Amino acid sequence: MFHCAIAAALAGTLLAHPVPAADTQLSDRAPALILVAGPPPAPKRSFEDLTPEEKMQRRYPQPVKVGDLIGLPLLDYEDRTLGHVKGVVRTPDGKIKLIVSCGGFLGIGDRPIAVPIEVVAIAARQLAALDMTRAQLDATPTWDKAQGKPIPPSEMIRIALYKR
Repeated sequence: MFHCAIAAALAGTLLAHPVPAADTQLSDRAPALILVAGPPPAPKRSFEDLTPEEKMQRRYPQPVKVGDLIGLPLLDYEDRTLGHVKGVVRTPDGKIKLIVSCGGFLGIGDRPIAVPIEVVAIAARQLAALDMTRAQLDATPTWDKAQGKPIPPSEMIRIALYKR
């Protein structure tokens, strides 16, 4: 019985409970083994079904100084520059967002937008927009300074790694 209980526990799907047989005397009760099914294993989710936070955790986030992110270009999949990081903020709900100048031409007519840190990754001296397209960036509303508090340049945050 001991080996069965260990095997069931190691399998992770069955729990063993020794129960005395009902028709036996107290002195000769031999424990019976009742197997109870545990919860079914969680279905495997594809990478596309993960939340942005779960995707970021799979990209080995590393510490970086906020000041080192300022001025870095944000690139799309074709290595086109979408904008440059102007600041890093923390929203009231604790999320970190990069403030990126987007649109315009040579800095004229651009507008600041907030890009969640979970959808970008750092690769050397540039950032890659991994889970946000140019169309999504263009549709993002203009950032309002009242929506978050700037993070000091000396503070360390975590950002995902990316290799092309």
